[in-house]
Amino acid sequence: MNERDWHILKVLHEQKNITKTAQSLYISQPSLTKRIQQMEGEFHLKIVERGARGVHFTPQGEYLANCAEEMLVRLREIKETAFNMGQEISGTLRLGVSNYITLHKLPGLLKMFRERYPLVDFHVTTGWSNEVLSLIYKEEVHVGIVRGDYQWSGAKHHLFEETICIASKEKVAVVDLPSLPRIDYKTDALLKMMIDDWWRNNFQGPPLVGMEVDKGDTCKEMVKNGLGYGIMPSALLENDRTLRQMDLRDGQGNPLIRNTWMLYHEKSLELKLVNEFVRFVEGVDFMRDL
Repeated sequence: MNERDWHILKVLHEQKNITKTAQSLYISQPSLTKRIQQMEGEFHLKIVERGARGVHFTPQGEYLANCAEEMLVRLREIKETAFNMGQEISGTLRLGVSNYITLHKLPGLLKMFRERYPLVDFHVTTGWSNEVLSLIYKEEVHVGIVRGDYQWSGAKHHLFEETICIASKEKVAVVDLPSLPRIDYKTDALLKMMIDDWWRNNFQGPPLVGMEVDKGDTCKEMVKNGLGYGIMPSALLENDRTLRQMDLRDGQGNPLIRNTWMLYHEKSLELKLVNEFVRFVEGVDFMRDL
């Protein structure tokens, strides 16, 4: 079995459906079925059986599917080690990056790194910061960039900090917020907790949420059009002079701060590609250079 076969088993085990697996892998159903039959012939056993609700893995198939992730990781490590033995910085850098950084900072960062190391390719997975953290823990990515102060025992580097702001088209007073329409947006759990804790410490009742939108950029546009106020990190506002901004403050009058970090496993630096990327990022000013 080759790397492609192990990947097929992994996806099929996740999907439990031939049609969905074929679509995920961009191959035809007959081709997928034929390849599964070839694997079964190679091992002289039945891997899956079809049923009314999709495919069912046999005990032997379950074993092989459980081995798939381990085999894919091992094959990836072999490739990376082989690349690492060369003199040039090359290979595929696997990154897990939070949604905001992906949209606003990552393109410029990767462009700068590619200009220095043109033989490098990138595999980027995006998501909420807690999802990126999970990718780093499982070593599915070399480096992760997360927003928020998550528990992490490995190596890390502070990228930048930002305040949490009340953004509005017109000037508003904090005391009036419970009676004003608020625009909320989907964000990661740590930021939501910070905002909710601040609200509970300052007001008795819940906010008057008039809209719930998909992301911070959408919230910002709604606020710019005078449809309500929003509470969002200052980096998202990018010093927009069309909006009024007021920092959230704790009981001692200090602004609420949100940090952004680069996280990685120390042993990953044994790969020249990862080591060069980490050192490169350490020399970048995220708020000035990107």
